[in-house]
Amino acid sequence: MSELITPALVSLDRDLGGDKETVIGQLAALVQRTGRAEQLDGLLADAIARENKTATGIPGGIAIPHCRSAAVTEPTLVMARLAEGVDFGAKDGPADIIFFIAAPEGADQTHLKLLAKLARSLMKKDFVAALRAARSEQEVVRIVDDALGLSPAPEGGEAPAAGTAAGSTAAAAVPASVQSRSGDAQPAAPAPAEGAGGRAGRRIVAVTACPTGIAHTYMAADGLTYAAEEMGVDLQVETQGSAGFTKLDPATIAAADAVIFATDVDVRDRSRFAGKPYVASPVKRGIDEPKVMIEEALANAENPNAKRVQGAAGGAADEAASEGGREGWGTRIRKAVMTGVSYMIPFVAAGGLLMAFGFMIAGADIANVADDVLTGSTLWNLGEFTLAQYIGAVLFKMGNLAMSLLVPALAGYIAYGLADRPGIAPGFAAGLVANFMDAGFLGGIVGGLLAGLAAYWLAQPRLPRWLGSLMPVVIIPLLATIFAAGLLLMVLGGPIAAFMAWLTGVLSGMTGASALALGAILGLMMGADLGGPINKVAYTFAAAGLGAATAVNTAPQEIMAAVIAAGMVPPLAMALASTVAKRYFTVAEQENGKAAWLLGASFISEGAIPFAAADPLRVLPASMIGGAVAGAVSMATGVTSAAPHGGVWILPVIGNPLMFLLSVVVGTVVTAALVVALKHVGGAHGRVADATRSREDAAAVPTTA
Repeated sequence: MSELITPALVSLDRDLGGDKETVIGQLAALVQRTGRAEQLDGLLADAIARENKTATGIPGGIAIPHCRSAAVTEPTLVMARLAEGVDFGAKDGPADIIFFIAAPEGADQTHLKLLAKLARSLMKKDFVAALRAARSEQEVVRIVDDALGLSPAPEGGEAPAAGTAAGSTAAAAVPASVQSRSGDAQPAAPAPAEGAGGRAGRRIVAVTACPTGIAHTYMAADGLTYAAEEMGVDLQVETQGSAGFTKLDPATIAAADAVIFATDVDVRDRSRFAGKPYVASPVKRGIDEPKVMIEEALANAENPNAKRVQGAAGGAADEAASEGGREGWGTRIRKAVMTGVSYMIPFVAAGGLLMAFGFMIAGADIANVADDVLTGSTLWNLGEFTLAQYIGAVLFKMGNLAMSLLVPALAGYIAYGLADRPGIAPGFAAGLVANFMDAGFLGGIVGGLLAGLAAYWLAQPRLPRWLGSLMPVVIIPLLATIFAAGLLLMVLGGPIAAFMAWLTGVLSGMTGASALALGAILGLMMGADLGGPINKVAYTFAAAGLGAATAVNTAPQEIMAAVIAAGMVPPLAMALASTVAKRYFTVAEQENGKAAWLLGASFISEGAIPFAAADPLRVLPASMIGGAVAGAVSMATGVTSAAPHGGVWILPVIGNPLMFLLSVVVGTVVTAALVVALKHVGGAHGRVADATRSREDAAAVPTTA
């Protein structure tokens, strides 16, 4: 097995830059210089992307940036003790001890367990103190190897115990509850803390998990375990990390008073914890505020009204992604609507493209005669119709039927987003009622919310087991359907349908300056949050109306074309700007720009998110203005789209394709020019140049300087 860390991978008491991106660039350069990474840019891009997901600073002046990268050839640790601390997002201030973990995409389990063990060691004060006191690179390597149990055995004796720092300090053993979950040997359980009082005998189980599964997963587990020891609470942790995981014993879960989920990803087999009161937070909170999370879990265990894990794995009803698990209803409803839209899009894309292919083969009039063609002829007996008409009718009808599921799918999965699987049936039923009432996508949203809320509230009471088993499959779907579908049929459906009819009439009658204004508004919305709620409202509005288009009424297709053109602009503009004005963009952004060409061409607005996350005050306003220009040009020139998705790949079904491309190009150029101008005014080129020089210095200066 290769060495994880060598003296060449240690930097002591140097100034590596004034921000975390520059420091990470310097450390990534060390990995590349020592022959452990094939490409610096790829490694740096992956490391920065991971850093942007969750800050890696932890209490105690420590940061542990890390990533998996295809550019890395062997698992590597780089350690830096900075001359001046740098902010890595920890609540207690800058970090001066930095461990950069670079793992290959296919790292073996042995190396991954060692990397996880290193992350756990950083939670020990003695280990960190030894690193701060080390006088040479060799001593740092010895301290780390001792902590990982990699030091060679002395002659005539055994190897130092894992976790013992070189010199005079010793990193304490990893807590038993953590080790038992991650495959390490399990030492004797610690004695309860004195003065535990009413907490004695309380039992909590926890799950920790992060996207990479190397560092935060295990550090959060240790943070919670150490805090529980001090508080006299019996806590068992399941670390769902990249080094593999062992599930908590079902008997341990059954005996637990509450559950802590410190995760940034979905919990595997969440239904194991069904019925338990819980606290859910990002994984980093398990490192920063472990005692607070345990206190919250204990409080929930004593509160009969506390939220509880639902019976279905990964259920959305009991999700609480906001810090501390205190997610408001406004946020939950917004997420549920977004869930509905995301599940609806495949129905729209498949249905819209099939309809478009039908138009291509049989002409626009096939929408009016498709039923006659399919009832009056077969493939073997065409009768009075041509083969092209028959094939076109088949394609159009399949697409039309798929599009008819748009509103039920929207409503069904909004309800699913609020109440998990018990909400699907009443949600679909409410969506079908919205179709029947001609209430459109707005009726689907209302019906889905009603169904989801009803199903969620019906699931809250704690019932006997014999009755509880009937709730999700019989009682909840029945009662929630009666409530949501009945309310739409008898009260809400009529007014919503009237409003949708009025809105459709207004939009269909827009011409000239009115159409241009509509295109600009839709374009602004598409660029406002790049795939977020505002973007999705504009897209859903356009896609939901597409099925009403006819050869005479092309307004819905014009709206669809404007939305697609505007949505392509932000990623294409970022790709253009990062190509022609590289000095304003970091290496990681330049790498993202290469991918943004394809994402933008495919109408995936999210391709601009990395740029917006790094510089929202410049990127988002520029995207909105460029999107407005593209939408206005598209609407003003009468461009139409019979398909709801696809970008440049649906040009064959675009009406007036040259003007469609022109609108995209004009919007792209406007946005790119604005971004570059705003970055120039703000001096972004100077900061990028400083970061680039620091990265080059790291590649040129000896690592032990």
